[in-house]
Amino acid sequence: MTKPATQKHQTPASREQQRKDELIERELDEALKETFPASDPVAVDTHAPRRPAPEPKPAK
Repeated sequence: MTKPATQKHQTPASREQQRKDELIERELDEALKETFPASDPVAVDTHAPRRPAPEPKPAK
């Protein structure tokens, strides 16, 4: 059997994903340090906050 070819160089997209993953890991580690010791679980949101829905315009 032959072994599958291994990727020698990362693509820009995979490097960017790796950087994002590392950032999330650092943020999680920091959150754990900030909350220890505590009984509450760590709350980390990795998504950007949503914009509030626009207020409806009054009827004329």
